[in-house]
Amino acid sequence: MSAKRKYWMLAISAALVLAVTAGLRNALGLFVSPLNTSSGLGIVTISFALAVGQFVSGATQPILGALAHRIGSYRIIVLSAFLLAAGLALTPFMTTSFGLIVMLGIVTAIGTSGGSFSILIGATAQRLPPERRAFASGFINAGSSFGQFVFAPVAQILITAFGWLAALLTLAAAALSTIPLALPLRESKSAGPAAHTGGISLSEQTLLAFKDRSYWCLHAGFFTCGFHIAFLVTHLPGEVELCGLPASVSAASLAIIGLANIAGSLSVGVLAQTYRMKFLLFWVYGIRALAISLYLLAPHTALTFYVFAAVLGVSWLATVPPTAGLVGKLFGVRYLATLFGLTFLSHQIGGFFGAWLGGIAIASTGSYNWMWYADIALAAFAALINLPIREEHPRLAAAAA
Repeated sequence: MSAKRKYWMLAISAALVLAVTAGLRNALGLFVSPLNTSSGLGIVTISFALAVGQFVSGATQPILGALAHRIGSYRIIVLSAFLLAAGLALTPFMTTSFGLIVMLGIVTAIGTSGGSFSILIGATAQRLPPERRAFASGFINAGSSFGQFVFAPVAQILITAFGWLAALLTLAAAALSTIPLALPLRESKSAGPAAHTGGISLSEQTLLAFKDRSYWCLHAGFFTCGFHIAFLVTHLPGEVELCGLPASVSAASLAIIGLANIAGSLSVGVLAQTYRMKFLLFWVYGIRALAISLYLLAPHTALTFYVFAAVLGVSWLATVPPTAGLVGKLFGVRYLATLFGLTFLSHQIGGFFGAWLGGIAIASTGSYNWMWYADIALAAFAALINLPIREEHPRLAAAAA
């Protein structure tokens, strides 16, 4: 097999797996209202269960990343596919807060974690030449957006046509598709996960990373990204409902965000080969702060939501390629799945607060205004905190290589 064909097979496989796992996760916000109506558990409880899921997903990624170094990424993806399918299928039958937290907050979360970007970029980066990694990370990350573009409207159509229970069971079955999609990511027996010998250990590399100020700056920025994204995927349907608009507007808005972020992720992946990634992060977070500010000033019509979604979508997950790229640039790709997984833990801690506090805000004040204000402040902070990161210009790095 030619090197070019192998490169595209790896990238497409990883992107499709992420399309399923991220698409399913980001469609869960559409089930908050029907789940609340059916179970009577309350919006705060459901928001908390989803918030726990954000945290668990982040907490398990470095663990699964370290495990992938030992047993292989494909086995992690297969195990996670079954967990994701089981969590989604059993959620409708949970009648207590504890049961809902176990299914949505733990089982489903671990299922999405095993098919996350950190696992997938770890499975591909070591088998790609350095000059292709930046674009590959953007291409793989675009899979997440494609999944959101596909699964959000499909989930809403299924809910409308067959009810939310049948829709969730259908999504559970779709989770198993990651098993055949991930086949090209299987490690060969001759160059499997245990092929690394000598050099620095994982614990030593992790300790060095946590002593690095630049690594902490990435964590701080990614916390904001998680806060913002989890708030929106969980509560954007509620915001649309507050404005007296139909549920189809929220589904279409989530789909538009996904479609726009395909362009954003691919563009950032290309630009990262020419420009410093820390400056790309500055502009991505800056665009996000500006988009939210303009949204608050505009009349809340369906057109406003669509335009807001399109602008926001450009920056949605465009933070992932440069963040992962900087981790690889600073510390190498050998333990990228674990080190990026740790930054993603910060992302998901932010996601925990974004999902949970959104539920508290709507329950206590009847609106999401304070969450929008927090989003703007955090996005501005994230833009600035990335500037001190130490990063040489890509041309200098290429010349040194």
